[in-house]
Amino acid sequence: VQLQASGGGLVQAGGSLRLSCGASGLTFNRYAMVWFRQAPGKEREFVAGISWSVGTTHYAESVKGRFTISRDNAQNTVFLQMNSLKPEDTAVYYCAAGSLLSVYQGNYAYWGQGTLVTVSS
Repeated sequence: VQLQASGGGLVQAGGSLRLSCGASGLTFNRYAMVWFRQAPGKEREFVAGISWSVGTTHYAESVKGRFTISRDNAQNTVFLQMNSLKPEDTAVYYCAAGSLLSVYQGNYAYWGQGTLVTVSS
């Protein structure tokens, strides 16, 4: 199984970025897909997730209303559209796949390598 995250970069506060995570080696439409992030000196935290079945989504309070997670099962890809970015969104963003949607990283067997998002003030 491979998860390949991309789309990170440097953006000014208030700007937008779209992260992508392509998956291979698994039956993509049977996995919940999530994004976590880890800022320097902090623990990894849940950002957003989408279920495999009816596309139920869940967001951390800190990103609700600004970030949108979506998936394209035909392309085996999950996306994270990030708008109104803030300096505190600066982190390495990781995608992960698991059997059930959960905010706990221990529930996810497969992880991508991470993509760095830097938001300047």
